[in-house]
Amino acid sequence: MLPITDESDKRVQTNIRNVGIFAHVDAGKTTTTEQILFRSGRIRFLGSVDEGTAQTDWLEVERTRGISVRSAVTRFQWNGVQVNLVDTPGHVDFLSEVERSLRVMDGAVLIVSAVEGVQAQTEVVWQALRDLRIPTLIYINKMDRIGADPAGVVAEIHRLLSAGAVPIQAPEGVEGEFKGAVDLLGLSGSTNANAIPIASELPENAQQSRNHLEEKIAEQDDTLLNRYFDQGELADAELLPVLTASIRETKLFPVLFGASNKGIGVDKLMDAIVSLLPPPDGEETAPLSGVVFKLEKDPIMGRMAYVRLYGGILRNRDTVRNHALDIDEKVTQIRKVEGQRSEDVGILKAGDIAAVCGWSRVRIGDIIGAREGVPGERRLAEPLLTVQVHWSNEAEYPAVVAAFHELADEDPHLDVQWLQEDRELHLRVMGPIQVEVLGHMLIQRFGLAVSFGAPSVIYKETPVQPGEGFVAYTMPKPCWAILRFHIEPGERGSGLQYSAIVRSEKLLDSYQNEVARRVPEALQQGLRGWPVTDLKVTLVEGEHHVWHTHPLDFVIATPMGIMDGLANTGTMLLEPILRFRLSTPEEFGGKLMSELVVMRGEFDTPFVRQGRMEIEGKLPVATSLDFPARLGSLTKGRGTLTTFFDGYKECPADVKAERARRGVNPLDTSKYILATRNALTQ
Repeated sequence: MLPITDESDKRVQTNIRNVGIFAHVDAGKTTTTEQILFRSGRIRFLGSVDEGTAQTDWLEVERTRGISVRSAVTRFQWNGVQVNLVDTPGHVDFLSEVERSLRVMDGAVLIVSAVEGVQAQTEVVWQALRDLRIPTLIYINKMDRIGADPAGVVAEIHRLLSAGAVPIQAPEGVEGEFKGAVDLLGLSGSTNANAIPIASELPENAQQSRNHLEEKIAEQDDTLLNRYFDQGELADAELLPVLTASIRETKLFPVLFGASNKGIGVDKLMDAIVSLLPPPDGEETAPLSGVVFKLEKDPIMGRMAYVRLYGGILRNRDTVRNHALDIDEKVTQIRKVEGQRSEDVGILKAGDIAAVCGWSRVRIGDIIGAREGVPGERRLAEPLLTVQVHWSNEAEYPAVVAAFHELADEDPHLDVQWLQEDRELHLRVMGPIQVEVLGHMLIQRFGLAVSFGAPSVIYKETPVQPGEGFVAYTMPKPCWAILRFHIEPGERGSGLQYSAIVRSEKLLDSYQNEVARRVPEALQQGLRGWPVTDLKVTLVEGEHHVWHTHPLDFVIATPMGIMDGLANTGTMLLEPILRFRLSTPEEFGGKLMSELVVMRGEFDTPFVRQGRMEIEGKLPVATSLDFPARLGSLTKGRGTLTTFFDGYKECPADVKAERARRGVNPLDTSKYILATRNALTQ
């Protein structure tokens, strides 16, 4: 057997791994994390998700419901390597937590149930991992369960995820429980974390698996492939370096098997994490550079900002530049956190993760120090519903508003909309489970009882045709800001594309930067009150005054110019669409197709396989909100539905949806100017 090494790998802190654990709900993420912490010696006793004693499910609502609702950062040591491990929620309603964790990971473990196979969240996370080119191990869990089908799940992974998924191991000593899984793989493992051995002595019925593995690895290297054709087989020493390089280049994805609730296969998973997944990039001598990916409120330490550092060194009492807020804030403590325990470590080096205390204004996504080296983010979560919050005691109104603002700091996707004049509070949410959890959190954390209105769909707007928006904000003095925007429709799914073609002598770069910052804010409410998307906005004219202009003039002028443009282009409504896969016994197929038609669904020709009808297509969210609940009664509990957010598309002409505007409409220019200058009297 050969140690996995890479002589060209000169990264700083090569004894660190930053790894996220991802899966569909109930695939066993938290149980796997618990076993990792126990078997590595990080915790003395095994906790249980069912009993509410898991280390990473420390929120009361997580212990009560038995599901993870927040990502949990923990760490363990394995064979001299420190692993920062992030256990992420598996339920689609908490996809925003997954989104933020993905940004700071160097490697990932994707857990798939040996019984349920690839599920909706599995595919969503997989696509994000591929877009971000994050090396990924696939761990097929629950091999001890009745109905486990490892061969079928591997085939499903090849069909739905990647043909580059290659089984490399099977747990030792469990042939009876696994009913042939070891023979299927034909591979054995070792507790030596410096090598992932490939057995040379295989059972006869596993030789085909060995041959397939050799072929997949050899295909990644022309020299090795020629040698394979010449010799007909390859030694471990030839395969391992190519395997390792291919994993880190996201060409191959190792598949491991286990039963985490019994601790089977967990040691080999840890071996693979430290041996196959890459160490972090970054240099301690580089300029300080990092990103905040998680916020928590500690009763003693206050706001704790979880930071992944990409360059430099951060120490207690350092003052750091926050580029997003354009402020400097001082570090009071740097702590390593595990569940409800934490310790002051005093220092954070490039490549590592820790919680920073003392930054009272920091937000999720803020970049600390230099921007260079910080990767972009991949948007996964798209809240499709909005709910109104109701409180029974009017005296609690200010406390409820403050509590939700604090929760929105920790999950910006909530997008709290506080209509102060109407004394209304609205939230953007992913689904009903998130709403239920928010209610529990408000009681347990803040001692406040609230209820929620029925969820309604979040529509969007987009321009109908090209047009221009103009504003000359020159009164009342002192002020001077003249802007002209060209607005045109963009391709569906393109979002906002902004540019400027104004010379700096006409409009200073600092003022143009202010306009660029304010355009996305101005598009949060269109003519019908919904966010405006899929458009191109170009600043074609601008003017400042050498004496009268103040930067805040463009904060006021930009929304007026944008709204004037939308009034000229007009807007159409867009509605959210789900892509679905529906599986049902054949006898219920006709009834379900009729239901899909009523819901304005579009679907391909169904096909029948082993007595079950499979239907794939698209559904509007607005017409299918209650369909998952009704599916059980329509199919006597035998139908399964998988959905994915597919984007927004034009609404039919007969769909009308308006939302009350927050604040004063910029089209009412006089009132808007007075309101933004705090000069509006009631």
